[in-house]
Amino acid sequence: MTDPTFWLEARASGLLAYLLLTASVLAGLLLKSKPFGNEPRPASVTDAHRFLALLAIAATAVHGLTLVLDRSITITLSDLLVPGRIPYRPLATGVGVVAAELMAAVYVSFSQRKRIGAKNWRRLHWATYAVFAAMVVHGAASGTDTKEAWVRALYAVTVGLVAAATFWRAVVPPRRPARVARASA
Repeated sequence: MTDPTFWLEARASGLLAYLLLTASVLAGLLLKSKPFGNEPRPASVTDAHRFLALLAIAATAVHGLTLVLDRSITITLSDLLVPGRIPYRPLATGVGVVAAELMAAVYVSFSQRKRIGAKNWRRLHWATYAVFAAMVVHGAASGTDTKEAWVRALYAVTVGLVAAATFWRAVVPPRRPARVARASA
């Protein structure tokens, strides 16, 4: 019998990566839509958004590497970089590879914002929606836990949260903090 440790780690890290990505997307939407004004502080939300994105990338890397180490399927490091090369459900896993690469590109753009310009940075940042959608497709179509009711509920809740936050951002203008009236001297 094959040791299931890496398979279990791959499943757990994949779901963790998805949850961290969801949290990062929601933090980014919170930052832009400001439903609570300037609370929490925008700088704190920005830091949390970037940190959650970094953790999502790290969990995604663990997900891929544990699949390479798992002996129940043959996956090479190069398979993790070229969409469609993984033999197990190649379309769904290829979507996951593209999403991971795009997620890394968006994250790298944080540090390149001044170099590429704010307008181009924002355009690239819109790709986060594609990353999120691709991760949902990847998980739902290739995840072995998708048949479990709790995983389907997890996808439904997280997609609902991102959709609601996106709707809020699109429809409701950002709440600006109330100005403190100056006492006339």
